[in-house]
Amino acid sequence: VIQTLVDVISKNGNLMLNIPVRGDGTIDEKERKIVEGISSWMKVNSESIYGTRPWKIFGEGPAQEAAAKLTAQGFNEGKGKPFTYEDIRFVTKGNVVYATALGWPEDGKLVIKSLAKNSEHFQKEIQKIEWVPTKQALSFERNENGLIVSLPKDNSDELTFANVIKILS
Repeated sequence: VIQTLVDVISKNGNLMLNIPVRGDGTIDEKERKIVEGISSWMKVNSESIYGTRPWKIFGEGPAQEAAAKLTAQGFNEGKGKPFTYEDIRFVTKGNVVYATALGWPEDGKLVIKSLAKNSEHFQKEIQKIEWVPTKQALSFERNENGLIVSLPKDNSDELTFANVIKILS
């Protein structure tokens, strides 16, 4: 659900979540677990969702490259290839760009090709990159192949499906 939310938001969309309830108004344990997972992720990453706007491009990665052009596809939630750490979605707020990787790279190095040196999409100098859940500064390198960000070593299962960094210029 979070991956779909991030993907839809990056395309200037809205996501409506429908939670089925029993006749007495209670929610079963499977649904409760999903809602609690969304709540946990939003507690630490909501700044990358609320009040954001689409960026120059909505994303990069294998799932996006396999899909039809945005003008032809609309919102194809749940269709096509599953998301991986190479699938990155972008939004902006003020002078900040948020990049969300829809998976966790095994080596802990996130490579964002769209933010390479001399990129047509991002020509500003990057001053700082933060790990949104903890506000921790992350080390990074920017070269002709992309922006390479070293993600925190301490990752739990909660951090493997949608990992947000804040890029300050």
